[in-house]
Amino acid sequence: MLDVNAYKHRYNLKEMYKIFLNMFVSIPILKRNRREEIVDEAFVERIMLAVTEVNGCVICSYAHTKMALESGFSVEEVESFFNGSDTYIQPEESLGILFAQNYADNQGNYSEEGYQSLIDYYGEDKSRVILAAARGMMAGNVIGLPISALQSRFKRKKYSNSNLFYEIGMLLAPLFLIPVSGIHSLFKRKPA
Repeated sequence: MLDVNAYKHRYNLKEMYKIFLNMFVSIPILKRNRREEIVDEAFVERIMLAVTEVNGCVICSYAHTKMALESGFSVEEVESFFNGSDTYIQPEESLGILFAQNYADNQGNYSEEGYQSLIDYYGEDKSRVILAAARGMMAGNVIGLPISALQSRFKRKKYSNSNLFYEIGMLLAPLFLIPVSGIHSLFKRKPA
């Protein structure tokens, strides 16, 4: 489990909006993957664990640790992701996981060259699912981070790079940003 007392990434409202917009574009891709299993669900979970490790979201790491263990991951495998180790990364999954980590490390941005390398290796359908999984986890993290900070504050271990106004603001912002980004996503052209 992550033990933090500061945000690894502190998102602003513009970044939050973009993350929600990308989440809505990704939902149909992830639904299709559940039906057709284009990308193995264990691989999707490893992508989500990797993104959560980069963002340092305590509440998300707890939830995804529980999900990973329930789906058959070993304790050692889950811990290795949160320690930044590549011990349990399958060779055929390493490019996807590295892409997702880089995506998270760059606040939800990626280079066209990086995405093209995914397409060259996995093909278009799998690459879309990998990107969609990273985007979905980013949406969870952008909400989970201020929740984690607020929980920590209640335990008298407030984040050194946060304040109550920021935490409450980032928890209230989705009430406006999610519906607006959902409508905006209906007009977005290409979901990749």
